[in-house]
Amino acid sequence: MGKQKIIPHLWFDREANEAVRFYTTIFPDSEIISRSVLHDTPSGDSESITFTLSGYSMMAIDAGPYFKINPSISFFVNFDPSKDDKAGEHLDTLWNALAEGGEPLMPLQEYPFSKQYGWIKDKYGVSWQLILTKAEGEERPFIMPSFLFAGYVYAKAEEAIDFYLSVFNHTRKGVVVHYPAGMEMDKEGTVMFSDFMLERQWFAAMDSGYPHAFGFNEAISLLVECKDQKEIDYYWDRLSADPEAEQCGWLKDKYGVSWQITPEIMDTMMEKGSAEQIDRLTQAFLKMKKLDVEQLKAVYEEA
Repeated sequence: MGKQKIIPHLWFDREANEAVRFYTTIFPDSEIISRSVLHDTPSGDSESITFTLSGYSMMAIDAGPYFKINPSISFFVNFDPSKDDKAGEHLDTLWNALAEGGEPLMPLQEYPFSKQYGWIKDKYGVSWQLILTKAEGEERPFIMPSFLFAGYVYAKAEEAIDFYLSVFNHTRKGVVVHYPAGMEMDKEGTVMFSDFMLERQWFAAMDSGYPHAFGFNEAISLLVECKDQKEIDYYWDRLSADPEAEQCGWLKDKYGVSWQITPEIMDTMMEKGSAEQIDRLTQAFLKMKKLDVEQLKAVYEEA
């Protein structure tokens, strides 16, 4: 797949370190890649952590109690019996680990679409859809972020997918399954399940007509690493739909999904910089809406 361009970012109050340690312990072949402390943010000192779960890149930050993680964005975990003859056992093991202090949203059992599936919210509020995939058809990655379109964006899943496909590169639509007539609360023709590719990465989306007390917010955002200012400008212009939500590289699209549009070089500066350089960088980007690459470089390189 090459370098992952779109990275899910989890916002915690003060549990990021504990949560990341937990996830990298229970997922196979997982590790913490880097940590950096951002001083004097609106939330005080915030630790930012980059980590991988089974090779899939994610980030987490301790940034105060402003946003609460909810199931509007969850993560599919695909266990493929054609690649792992103990897929079912490994699914059970992960489910049991996530269930400690967690809350099942759909019980782990057989469903018409899978012999083994369950949706669970873990003790940190992050939700996971564990599924035994069918061997036939095109392979999907182990972890896939999934959008739930509910509340004021109900029935917008297919429209949103088409919009994202028009914005990003290396895209295509995968499976689309619509609700049939007679499904309680769910309107015929809305999306029961769909998956799609952005920047060679797979995502899933579905509609839900049930009354959910949550929607998209900043607690789970998608960070897009851009090679230069031109690319930052491109994504910013096409995705940002709420001027009030624009802050230090963050924006909200017209469906309420939060994105962070950042330069690739920011990773290197945060990992390799001295404490003084990171502090200067932090204070500079906290004052920006859309990030200005040249200005960030200049601040970082000050004598």
